[in-house]
Amino acid sequence: MEVIYSLIPGMTFFGLVFVAILIWAVRRGQYEDMEGNASRILLDDDEDELLASGPKDNVQKEKDTPAPRK
Repeated sequence: MEVIYSLIPGMTFFGLVFVAILIWAVRRGQYEDMEGNASRILLDDDEDELLASGPKDNVQKEKDTPAPRK
């Protein structure tokens, strides 16, 4: 029974800390965009990176190789 006397204030303290963290997160805008992350996971970013790096590599190779002689 003596344990309950120490657990009640401890759990009340942790509960208030978690409520304060929740209020802080809501004010900082953590829960504003609930659909963005859900749809962002469906996008394939690998193709965009390959397309973006592809032409740059080709341009660099063209600059390094000399022009063919006629």
